[in-house]
Amino acid sequence: MTTYEAFYEPAGGGRFGSTPATAGPWDPAAQHAGPPSALLARALAGHDPVDGQLLTRVSVDILRPVPVAELTVRVRTVRAGRRITLVEGVAEAGGQEVLHARGWRILAPAEPTPATADDGPPVPGPDAGAEPEHWAAAHSAGYLSAMQWRFVSGAFAEPGPARVWVRPRIPLLPGEPVRPAELALLVADSGSGVSARLDLARWLFVNVDLTVTLHRPPRGEWLLLDSDTTIGPHGSGVAASRLADAEGTVGGAVQTLVVAPR
Repeated sequence: MTTYEAFYEPAGGGRFGSTPATAGPWDPAAQHAGPPSALLARALAGHDPVDGQLLTRVSVDILRPVPVAELTVRVRTVRAGRRITLVEGVAEAGGQEVLHARGWRILAPAEPTPATADDGPPVPGPDAGAEPEHWAAAHSAGYLSAMQWRFVSGAFAEPGPARVWVRPRIPLLPGEPVRPAELALLVADSGSGVSARLDLARWLFVNVDLTVTLHRPPRGEWLLLDSDTTIGPHGSGVAASRLADAEGTVGGAVQTLVVAPR
């Protein structure tokens, strides 16, 4: 279990020190994309805020591995409006841009809109899930141990679809609650990992992007990742995830994958 207080330490001026809790499963010097994507979601939601607007969609392009080092986050408004706002952000490390993100914020009306029924299959709650016994030779001292995992079906080292409840053990920043959109970004980038179709020892599959769309903010600490990966014959694939809380589906996530032999 991680001993770090948070994923990041604020350093002022849009700068954030990355703790070892951000380290991904394959290289302790490179971050899992979940924490920096969540950090950008935090920035997109808080930049020139408009009362009543919710961060509904975030699309992240992963330009290169994100080092476990200081990050600088810059945000600007692309399209301002009372009902909708488009914002974009960049995360830099060592003078290089490592992540680009765009987010749509949509105004929640005073009267609730008619909601469609949740057609997603019911899933047992976190208490019915099993915690993983091992992480198949992955670096587990960073992000993997900073999150709590309860598999309802599938497993990290078992090829195929998986349904797993996930929650962070630590906040994004010290003393701050993890907000709903931040939770979604923090968790959703693991979809391709938990639903891997190939032998992790023989095949490399990394996502070049992550898009998360929420039709309502998730409630509670736990988020369900209901994921499946499809791989084509030409070195690319797609991981698609349903995101849900205890009350039902809250949105979805898609990752584009590069697939190659190790």
